[in-house]
Amino acid sequence: MPLPKEQYKYTVDDILALPEGERAELLDGKIYDMAPPTATHQFILFELSLTIGTFIKNNKGSCQVALAPFVVFLNDDNQNYVEPDLSVICNPSILDEKGCHGAPDWIIEIVSPSSERMDYVVKTFKYRTAGVREYWVIDKTLQKVTVFDFENDNMFEYDFTQKNPVLIYDGELEIDLSRFI
Repeated sequence: MPLPKEQYKYTVDDILALPEGERAELLDGKIYDMAPPTATHQFILFELSLTIGTFIKNNKGSCQVALAPFVVFLNDDNQNYVEPDLSVICNPSILDEKGCHGAPDWIIEIVSPSSERMDYVVKTFKYRTAGVREYWVIDKTLQKVTVFDFENDNMFEYDFTQKNPVLIYDGELEIDLSRFI
């Protein structure tokens, strides 16, 4: 892909035109390539989705759990397209066959060395301003979880030995990441 001109902004159409198998995200018109996930990343993601999905089902909840590659169009524009590792969407009206059109209630990203800046800085800002209620960054190398409670303007850090309360469920769901590694 050629380098962008200084003023050029990419659109969702540019992402959709990428060669098959090539994944990228689009934030404010800038394309960010995505590295393939590791096995550990996928094992953690599977266990998280199983735990969260089981909680929702057992409590007759209406939220949906979506795993990457699942598209979230954060803003009402054509310059923001992300694929969070895990999204929990409680408003069915923002879902269709193309993905989620608006902010999920809860997003989880499992950080890798190549995505640290993106997950801790760029996406934190974008998710907050788009209206995501809760955002987790799981760092398997440091064995810590950073929880951003955007609704209450708080941030918490937990290590993998602690149970992590899910704020959108008022702490009724706690996730023990030590079971996943």
